[in-house]
Amino acid sequence: MQGTASRERFEEAVLPHLDAAYNLARWLTHSDQDAQDVTQEAFLRAFRFFDGYQGGNMRAWLLTIVRNTCYTWLHQNRPPEVAVEFDEEIHSGDIPGGADPELQVLASADKETLRRALDQLPPIFREALVLREIEGMSYKEIADVSSVSIGTVMSRLARARTRLRESLGAALGRES
Repeated sequence: MQGTASRERFEEAVLPHLDAAYNLARWLTHSDQDAQDVTQEAFLRAFRFFDGYQGGNMRAWLLTIVRNTCYTWLHQNRPPEVAVEFDEEIHSGDIPGGADPELQVLASADKETLRRALDQLPPIFREALVLREIEGMSYKEIADVSSVSIGTVMSRLARARTRLRESLGAALGRES
C-alpha cells in the first residue's frame, strides 16, 4: 500500500471500528495495556493487507484480524487457558421455571460481578458473548470472524450463557 490516498482510504474504512477492535482485544487479554498493544499490532496487519481486502463486512474483516492477533499474542505470552469440552448431558435440556432466568440474573448483577464472571469464561465462550452481546454482531458475522460454523457459534453462545448464568448465580448467592 502506498501513498496518502491509500492511507486515507484505510483510515476512513477501518478507524470507525477501533473501539470494537480494542473491546474484543481487552476481553480476550484481560489487560488494558495488552489490548492496546494487540490492537496496534492488528491495525498494522490490517494496513499491510488492506490492498488485498475483497470487500464485504469491514468490521468482521478487522475483528478477524484482531482475534487472530490476540490468540497469537496469548499463545506467545501466556499459558493456555483450559478449554471446556462439550458434555451433552450437562449442556442440554430445558431451563426449569417459566421466566428467563438468564435475564433475571443479569438484571440483578452489578457490572463488576458481571465483568468477573465474563473473565472466568474460557476464551472461546467469552469471545462469542462479547461479539454477540457487547458488539451486537450477528451469528453469521461471528462465524466469519471465528472461522467456525453458525451452529458452533450458537452452541458456544448457549454454553457461555449457561456458564455465565451459573457463575453469576453463585456470585449473587454469596453476596446475599
